[in-house]
Amino acid sequence: MTDRDTPKGRTEALASDGPTILDALPHPVLLVAPDGVIESANMAAEFFMRSSISVLRRHPINEFIPFGSPLLTLIDQVRERGAAVNEYKVDIGSPRIGAPKIVDINAAPVANRPGAVVLMFQERTMAEKIDRQLTSRGAARTVTGLAAMLAHEIKNPLSGIRGAAQLLEQSAPDEDRALTRLITDETDRIVKLVDRMEVFSDERPIERDPVNIHVVLDHVKRLSDSGFARDNRITENYDPSLPPVYANKDQLIQVFLNLIKNASEAIGDDPDGEIRVSTAFRPGVRLSVPGTEDKVSLPLEFCVQDNGPGVPEDLLPHLFEPFITTKTNGSGLGLALVAKIIGDHGGVIECDSQRGKTVFRILMPAYSTTDSGSGTGAV
Repeated sequence: MTDRDTPKGRTEALASDGPTILDALPHPVLLVAPDGVIESANMAAEFFMRSSISVLRRHPINEFIPFGSPLLTLIDQVRERGAAVNEYKVDIGSPRIGAPKIVDINAAPVANRPGAVVLMFQERTMAEKIDRQLTSRGAARTVTGLAAMLAHEIKNPLSGIRGAAQLLEQSAPDEDRALTRLITDETDRIVKLVDRMEVFSDERPIERDPVNIHVVLDHVKRLSDSGFARDNRITENYDPSLPPVYANKDQLIQVFLNLIKNASEAIGDDPDGEIRVSTAFRPGVRLSVPGTEDKVSLPLEFCVQDNGPGVPEDLLPHLFEPFITTKTNGSGLGLALVAKIIGDHGGVIECDSQRGKTVFRILMPAYSTTDSGSGTGAV
């Protein structure tokens, strides 16, 4: 038996190999010393805490979390019991690391280090949002069947109603022609709504190519600046090193036009309104592919953020479902269509919203040479 095989040797080996091993984990891991100072952290923890390891090592854990946080009590319990303790759905959000931050916490003592505690966080928000996204996709599939039925059963009678109204208008007195025009206009509006819903029933494979997302976003910004967002300030924060995304360029343009239009409408006439578009590389998010054991990595993050009034809290979980809208004259299909397009590309879209900060975040897979022969990205 070598020294490395003894308990002491295994501890020392983990200490030396630990940073490499822990950096491979997608979950934040922190080592808190007996005096409460953060002693070590993996790469996921640096991103989560919004601080580098050199900064983390100079501060106690309580400077990063809210005053009176249950996390501090959890650390004390681990020290008192000398055993691991788990806590679920703990909000440790703060101005320093961002809010809200709902996490499951696993806290455990360190062998041969009395008072030292290892913390591992698992974000609840991501898992719950992906679950909601999959639920929204199921709702969209329900709309798919409804759309196909509407196209067949409603559009044909509507054309007859419109034709009859036009015939009546030719012989109707002036005071009645307003009513025939109303019938015609409302018929046209219903047809347009059904046409929009027909998009959900389009199950053809997506024609995709490697796409530079920044070319798409620059094009969308030019369209927005000359149209609906001419009175809003649009700023960019791009990662120029991002690999291409395997996508349909036209559909991505449709997605970001929709999101920026929504952001512009949310801001309204606020002179301080700002729309922020950003791209980043975020490793660690993996999504199971239904019907298989495969998992797809979603490292590309595209965000559209506005400083409008925010989405009502009761509406947020249902935001990507069809017919859900806060607009007086909205159809509630825009975000459902966005979710369908992103889902067909193998990605997910989520929304974080509070007053003054609403972020639509899209996570998508990066292009690889094996994608060229697939031809479709439906999930």
